[in-house]
Formats: sequence, C-alpha cells, structure tokens
Amino acid sequence: MLRIDGDIARTYCPPAPRAPEEPLRLFRLLAALKRNPLECWSAAFFREPIAKVRLPFADAFLVHDPNAIRHVLVDNADNYRKDPIQRRILANGLSDGLLSVEDARWEAQRRVLAPLFARRTVMSFTQAMLTAVDGVTKRWGSLGRGAMIDVAAEMALLTLNVLALTIFSDGIAGDYNEFRDAMNAYFAVIGRIGVLDLLGVPQSVPRPGGGRLRRTMHYFEGIIDRIIDTRRGRLAALPADETPADLLTLLLRAPDPSTGQSMSLAEVRSNILTFLSAGHETTANALSWSIFLLSQSPDWRARVREEAARELAGPLEGLADRLVVTRAAVEEALRLYPPIAALSRMAKDADTLGGIAVKPRGLIVIAPYVLHRHRLLWEQPDAFDPSRFMPGRRGTIGRFAYLPFGIGPRICIGASFALQEATIALAALTQRFDLELAPDAKVWPLQKITLRPENGLPMRVTPRDCGEGPPERFEE
Repeated sequence: MLRIDGDIARTYCPPAPRAPEEPLRLFRLLAALKRNPLECWSAAFFREPIAKVRLPFADAFLVHDPNAIRHVLVDNADNYRKDPIQRRILANGLSDGLLSVEDARWEAQRRVLAPLFARRTVMSFTQAMLTAVDGVTKRWGSLGRGAMIDVAAEMALLTLNVLALTIFSDGIAGDYNEFRDAMNAYFAVIGRIGVLDLLGVPQSVPRPGGGRLRRTMHYFEGIIDRIIDTRRGRLAALPADETPADLLTLLLRAPDPSTGQSMSLAEVRSNILTFLSAGHETTANALSWSIFLLSQSPDWRARVREEAARELAGPLEGLADRLVVTRAAVEEALRLYPPIAALSRMAKDADTLGGIAVKPRGLIVIAPYVLHRHRLLWEQPDAFDPSRFMPGRRGTIGRFAYLPFGIGPRICIGASFALQEATIALAALTQRFDLELAPDAKVWPLQKITLRPENGLPMRVTPRDCGEGPPERFEE
C-alpha cells in the first residue's frame, strides 16, 4: 500500500515488460530491438549503476548512475557526441534542426529559438491551450454518453491543435488525422534498430522501410512548404509589429542575437519538422499515459478533479503553477513512461566512468525508462505514486535521477511548454469527463522512438455534471 499525505491508497503497478534475469544473447537481442526495445533490459540493468555490454562494433556502457550521467551529459559533454545510430535516426528530415546540429550551429539555433520558450512566453499560451482543450470537450460531448474513443489518437489531435494555436498560429496545413497517421508511420520506420545499425554499417546503406519513409517525408515536405509560403506572404504584407510573434516568425525572420545571421531554408524546414514531430508526439504520449494512470487510480483521479474544479475557475495567470496535484500526476506518468525511453552518446576520447575505463568510440546508453525504475534510486519504482512529486518530496529526487526531457546544455527546449500543456489539458479533461478503460483493452508500452501505448488507448467517455459547466473563457 502507498501512503499519500496521510491517506492510504491502493498500490497500482501499471503494465511494463518483465525484465529477464539474464542478458539477452545477440539473436534474441536483435529480435527484441525489432519488436519492442523495452524488452531488451534485463533485471541487472535495473540494479547496477553501470553495466558493460559487448556489441559487434564497440563496447556499450549502460549508465544509470547519477554522477556518471552528469559527467557524460554536462561536465564532459564535449567528449560525448551523438552516436551513428542516433545520427541515422535524426538524419531523416531533422539533420539541420536543433536536435541534430552540433557546436556553433546548435548554439546559434538555440539562441534564436530560446525567446519563444521563455517562462513568460510559455505562460502567455495558457488561453490557447484551454481553447484547444475546449475543442476536444465539444467533440467528446457530441458523441453521446458512453461513446468509445481512442484516447491516444485524440491526444495526438489535441496537441497538434495546440501547436496550431501557439507556435504555428497560421495553422498546420493538411488534415490532422492524415498528419497523425503519417507521423505514426514516420516514427515506426526511423525507430527501427536492426543488424545493420548494430554492426556499424554506414548510413548510406539503405535500411528496411526506406520507400515508406521517402513517401512520408514527401508528405511532410509538402505541408512544411505550404506553412512557409503562407507565413512569408503574411510577413511581406504586414508591418513588423502586426506579424505573429510565434516560432515560425522567429525561424523565418529573427537573426541570431550574436551574429545577426538568419537561419537557412534547410534549417527552417528541419526545425519545423522537429516541432511538428517531437512537439506533439511526446506531449500526446505523456497525456495519454496520464489519463490511463488516473483511470486506474481513483484516489488520485479524485484529487485531480478537486483541484481542477477549484483552480480552473480562477484567474488564467499562474494557472499551471496552481495545478500542483495534476502536475505531480503528469510527472509521475513521465517517470513510468518517459517519452524518450533511451538516449545514446559515443566517446570521442578515452575516459573513465565510475571507475570503469571507456575507450574511444565506446557507446554510452542512458535509458530514462531504466533510470526512472532503478532499484537504487526509487522506492517502489514500478508503482504509480504521484506523491513523489508533491511539495516536500519533490526536492528529494536527484537531479540526474529523473530525465524525462534530458538534461544539460541539450535539455529539451520545449520542456516547460510540454509540461504546462499536459498539466492544463489533464486537469480540464479529468474534471469534465469520466474516462473508463475498455474491458478488453490490452494496454502495453511500445518504444518506437517515443514510448506510446501499442494498441492505442480505447476508453469509454462520459461527460460529467460539473454544475454550471466550463467558464465562459472556454467558449470560442
């Protein structure tokens, strides 16, 4: 049983692969990587701070010691660059964007984009986020009581709409359902790690699914070009003080504060795709897992509803900061099901981690999925317990033991945006609807770059009687 601020609540351990006691041998490892990389982690990885594994092309070090993580990602970050597998994944449309570029190019792009994700700017998006949630509320309300929906698909549409209302305020060209399906195909193909990758075969050698990926990229390029053309027309026709102050304007017009240089068209395209993909997919998954976990945890669902009823009726300013319980639920969902389940680096020069020698080209793998469930770092690591993130306990979590958005210089630039969006949406939807998992649902985490529900999230949705209904500000 878990103790929550003096109350006893039922322990709930959500679905996750059972870690095998012995490490997988090569052929079983390859099969697991193809099927679901979460199944690759043996029990020892959840107990040992650092584990060494021999791969066909290099030594791999599974690093889940907070001090060693700090060394790799912060203190000696210059020695650890993205490895060939990660570069191969990011090369598909993202090679000129913030996720992929290094050194001076990364610093320049970060400087240009940083103002949009400053705290004050993110807080100013609260109304737009509520407006997007209101669109979901109206759609669900029109379905009739007890209608079945796929919450995972619905959250993907919601987060796309948030992007359209905030950082791409001209909208996202194309049908949202079509875009969501194309994004699923994109992640399914680029997230495939196979024999060629583990053997270190050059990226120039075609991988399975290449034709499907080319078709998907052609679709995205058409959307991105329409987004750029529409905005360029507005920028040419309007005075500077009347143009939208969003990400797209920054990408197209804002110079680097240090050099005065603007981004190239290739950089603009890569960053648009980065925010269209990572900006909606990861938040959609975080919201989906949060809704699922609350559906299985009546005590926490009641607490979120109580908080939402009180705070959503209050002022917009500081709303996300006041949703303390809801944010704790989101952060616990991010712990159990981190959007990016693993990240990797390759050592440029020899180094030492936790007393273990690392040779040049040694592969460093840091898996937030393992880190967040590590037996040395967490009590009842497999249990859903948002109280870990409530005031009084949040400060006891080590800074390098919890990495849902990465850490160090390359921490996700949109972390505060995503967390605010997920918190506000979860509060509003939990207040307004009963969401009950379908009796025959098979909920299972699947890693395809992001960590998503493998079979979607079928749930029965029923509007709740919330008295006077939503405040007037939710109306369009």
